[in-house]
Amino acid sequence: MSLPTPPKARKEPRRIEQLGRTRIDDYAWLRDDNWQQVLRDPSVLRADIRAYLEAENAYTKAMLAGTEALQAQLFEEMKGRIKQDDSTVPAPDGPWDYYIRYEVGAEHPVHARRPRRRDGAEQVLLDEEAAARGKAYFHVGAAHHSPDHALYAWAADEQGSEYYTIRIADVASGKVLPAVIESAYGDFTFSPDSRWLFWIWRDENARPSKVFRRPARGGEDVLVYEEKDEGMFLGVGTTADDSHVLIHVGNQETTELWLVPAADPCAAPVCAEPRRVGVKYELDHWSDRWVIRTNDDGAVDFKLCVSTAEVPAKATWTDFVAHEPGRYITGFAAYANHLVRLERRNAIDRIVVMDRAGGEHAIAFDEEAYALGLEPGYEYETSLTRFVYQSPTTPRQWFDYDMATRERTLRKTQEIPSGHDPSQYVARRLFARAPDGEEAPITLLMRRDTPTDGSAPVLLYGYGAYGHAMEPSFSIRNLSLVDRGWIWATAHIRGGSDKGWGWFLAGRREKKPNTFTDFIACAEHLIGEGLATRGRIVAYGGSAGGMLMGAVVNMRPELWGGVIAAVPFVDVLNTISDASLPLTPPEWPEWGDPITDPAAYDLIASYSPYDQVTAQPYPPVLATGGLSDPRVTYWEPAKWVAKLRENTTGGAPVLLKINMEAGHGGASGRFDFLKEIALDYAFAIWAVERGWEKDAGPVG
Repeated sequence: MSLPTPPKARKEPRRIEQLGRTRIDDYAWLRDDNWQQVLRDPSVLRADIRAYLEAENAYTKAMLAGTEALQAQLFEEMKGRIKQDDSTVPAPDGPWDYYIRYEVGAEHPVHARRPRRRDGAEQVLLDEEAAARGKAYFHVGAAHHSPDHALYAWAADEQGSEYYTIRIADVASGKVLPAVIESAYGDFTFSPDSRWLFWIWRDENARPSKVFRRPARGGEDVLVYEEKDEGMFLGVGTTADDSHVLIHVGNQETTELWLVPAADPCAAPVCAEPRRVGVKYELDHWSDRWVIRTNDDGAVDFKLCVSTAEVPAKATWTDFVAHEPGRYITGFAAYANHLVRLERRNAIDRIVVMDRAGGEHAIAFDEEAYALGLEPGYEYETSLTRFVYQSPTTPRQWFDYDMATRERTLRKTQEIPSGHDPSQYVARRLFARAPDGEEAPITLLMRRDTPTDGSAPVLLYGYGAYGHAMEPSFSIRNLSLVDRGWIWATAHIRGGSDKGWGWFLAGRREKKPNTFTDFIACAEHLIGEGLATRGRIVAYGGSAGGMLMGAVVNMRPELWGGVIAAVPFVDVLNTISDASLPLTPPEWPEWGDPITDPAAYDLIASYSPYDQVTAQPYPPVLATGGLSDPRVTYWEPAKWVAKLRENTTGGAPVLLKINMEAGHGGASGRFDFLKEIALDYAFAIWAVERGWEKDAGPVG
């Protein structure tokens, strides 16, 4: 049967001179010169670019037409695992319990509260489903009630561009106040006295650059803080004991905190400890002292310090929980009489509870691979903390834990309406030896009856960037492949913090290639263990993980039966060389600066997926993107696909799917998003079943 004809992107060679080096970019025309406006209003996209992207979407649809029934089935399966009228465990705050719930069939939730004594009716604070009606995209990035419970504010993105609009409602009347904040970042906070709202402005290049304060019920904005370094992100919040408003400044390797006393919210912020390149710290106020989590003084996996000074400068810090190599302290939460920290050893989490006298005990579980998370809640004067437990086989469980009595109360278990029996599944932890001798963990999920002789197809997922760990969590989505006899494998590769902060440092900048070789080592280990077969492994990653996909498919195309690159960061050299793009300056600490550093240029050029495409037989590739994505711009996957298709010497298809109405996170609705995952999984099944590679090689 004849196959559809793929679009052919025209070539307009553009010569780029940089640091005495020359490169030719044939597909630079796919970037609209008016890209800033396109982010806010995709309708202004240049006509020839739109026509090309629509042709690519049509080609992908035609190529995968035979999977449409499968996509629908996958979608219904995943949807069937979601409790339609689900709700969160209520979070108490003073006289109220706050929660989020869904109506049956709703894409978006209702934010609500009830009297804590349960003697009154529900009050709806925000109906997202109503607010989203008639909009192709709607996402609430943050929503908070004021500490006096009189106001409710939310930040909504209605394009996928991550420019948010903040609205504030008077809870008593239910009316939205007329003062609206535009061009905001998706982060804001009320002052502890409820009189002020601190919010972050996003500039024309989509960078958070200024913190403003305005009266909570409307009034003039006052500039509180301006960040001159384009490579820094901003955040705002309050301390656990409500003693301060915090302004957080930072990037992947350096942080700085500014303090505003809650007793005087209009005071100028004071810097806690001036930024020093390579030093990260975060802090919270624990009644009579500051607690600081930091990697300073060589504490690679972080330590906790304390300070009793009014302004906790470095000179006032004393060690509180000493640094232990291999024990990565990932975060902490402060309560009036307890401090809770989350830590990780060799990709396994545990929670440690400490009282004010310094005594401590741990909360741990027995599964081979699991994940723990803290949900500190709103209240400070409490003995209860909340944590979430899950594993690849075990749905999420929410526990309230009494830090004084050590009593656990199960508040909720994630309900799977279509049914789920954990005993029918197996989770395993393997370790792959990398070329330099390091061992990368792999978490496997499979059904108990899945053959382990290499005949089962494998999906190998990876990310490996920014210190983000790939937690061994429960996923209603992965089961749709696993129940079809697939093995789901997660590669805990360098660049993430799965084995500590040093694991991250060993996969960034000049050590970035370790991320790629670790992922390949994981695939080869699965083959060597007889669990996988070359050519029947589908590699899957998104964003920076999409860059990983681009690198490994260039390096070892014969390993993969297919590659799924979601919103892939693949045009690395061009993007990191363009300081006008939203995320480029903040990315230099992660990848290096190829504008000023020849060594960084040469290293990035050596692995940048777009630049390293060569004439070789590529496996089937599916690349996806979002037209209004400010993080990985739409032209990155578009250019990459065009170049792959031009250079491949094999017959496997290279497909592109651009969501013309969304950004980095894809569709905003809880069900609509699943349709995009269903497409990915259907592609994986289709690619392996079609066996596009003529010679997958022998088992093992």
